[in-house]
Amino acid sequence: MVMAVSFERYGRLYYLDPGSHRPRVGDKVLVPTDDGPEVAECVWAPQYVTEEIGGLPLCEGIATTADLDRDEQNRERRADARLIAKRLIREHGLPMKVVGIDFVDRRADVDQLVIIYFSAPHRVDFRELVRDLARGLRARIELRQVGARDEARLQGGIGPCGRDLCCATFLKDFEPVSVRMAKDQDLPLNPLKISGACGRLMCCLKYEHPLYQEFNAKAPATGTAVETPAGDGVVVGHNVPSDTVVVRLAASGRRCACSRADVCSPRQQYEASPTTTPDAVAVEPPVVLDEPVVEQTPEGPRRKPRRRRRLSQAGDDQDTGDSSQ
Repeated sequence: MVMAVSFERYGRLYYLDPGSHRPRVGDKVLVPTDDGPEVAECVWAPQYVTEEIGGLPLCEGIATTADLDRDEQNRERRADARLIAKRLIREHGLPMKVVGIDFVDRRADVDQLVIIYFSAPHRVDFRELVRDLARGLRARIELRQVGARDEARLQGGIGPCGRDLCCATFLKDFEPVSVRMAKDQDLPLNPLKISGACGRLMCCLKYEHPLYQEFNAKAPATGTAVETPAGDGVVVGHNVPSDTVVVRLAASGRRCACSRADVCSPRQQYEASPTTTPDAVAVEPPVVLDEPVVEQTPEGPRRKPRRRRRLSQAGDDQDTGDSSQ
């Protein structure tokens, strides 16, 4: 069985092995951490899963009243430590921004530990600041500088899609994202369009990139002449989510969306072969010249291809249509 908990409202989910405990959604449970058991809220009740998952931390039970009181006191201490840290940073004139604060009081090697996460444009000499923080908070102080992505993960927020940030909800590791991924997905290279709340390239550019790579490797490129069930044409665009190719027909000039399989040569050769299954979609055979027809004239027999007569008739029809306009 597996259950999921969160330390913050709408924060990242952590999966646990419930063991013999059966908490309900909204219950406070104890979660083992490197700094001792901490209080978290049950988001997913214990449920069976189809696959066997091992290595999950074991839930230490339902939080007691003493655990809830301690957790509330630590929240107040974190809020006070944030105010004191901001005031001292402003007094020292350091280019630092407080991102998050952790208060640890269950480690065997220290009595009380305050971990302050901050962001800065470059390395900062904060030795004097640490001494003032230790006197003001009466605890051991650790300052940890984080990058832009970690800053967005700790603070949280809403992305351009209108949902909570992926890094603050379910992403565990940051995978490398490049501008090439945006180019392959035919996205505008405007930094305001492809950047997230952290100012870096959006992590979601990585999600569909393998799909675009597979499509571009098999689909005909733009400008390629192809044969479609509606006639010959030229590829003018791609629609990767629907697995279709936009083709401009040579006969009428209109555009049509065709499945990628309909314009790929291997698929057309397979469907045109005699071994094609009966339920396969038949491909229109190419236009071939008919057998010549012999006409009797006073000068003697004359051969005239029927195909040429059809072309002349088509040309007469087009001339008639132009004159009517």
